[in-house]
Amino acid sequence: MMVLKIVLLIIWAFFVGYILQLQPLEQSGNLTLIEKMVKLQLNEVNAYAFTLFSFMGVWPLVYACLMFIDERMQPIPAWPSFLASNGSGVIGMMPYLLLRESRPYFAGPKDWIIKLFDARLTGISLLLSTIGLIIYALSSGNFDEFINQWQTSRFLYLMSLDFALLYLVFPTLLGDDMARRGWHDSRIFWAVAIVPLLGPLVYLSIRPPLPETE
Repeated sequence: MMVLKIVLLIIWAFFVGYILQLQPLEQSGNLTLIEKMVKLQLNEVNAYAFTLFSFMGVWPLVYACLMFIDERMQPIPAWPSFLASNGSGVIGMMPYLLLRESRPYFAGPKDWIIKLFDARLTGISLLLSTIGLIIYALSSGNFDEFINQWQTSRFLYLMSLDFALLYLVFPTLLGDDMARRGWHDSRIFWAVAIVPLLGPLVYLSIRPPLPETE
């Protein structure tokens, strides 16, 4: 566990240091692009860019489906990192991952928050939304234009890196969540962990319900 925390700390420090040495995010065009995506002015935004931006909103919800169950057995709350991750991605998520301990069991009743994030319907809704975003990007986006934007936009570049890091550290929560549900198959673990975003979403859609005790 200590080795894992050292690896996570290195990843976190690398990303923070990398961001600090980059030119300011507020370069020409970045704020305009962000504003257009937030305002859903989709006719003025490449569909691939908007899909990537939307994925960064899906990832915190994927983590929430594990974190708010995991926190029951932890000495630290999950909500500060969850809220922070919605604006800062892996930087906001990392404090919880660094401070938590591996506790692959669950005790007590499920409150409404745990029931919400434990529900297969939640996972299915996120999965269908993500598939819809992928279809939208493939049908409406200009991939060559997106690559050109990605090469010149700090915002798109950092979002891509953030996406990759959230994918990379997701397995730190996956093993305990599977153990709580009686899944101890390493093949399932790697099938979920290897496929970016869609793997975790399929897992959330099919995992057994969390056992509840009084």
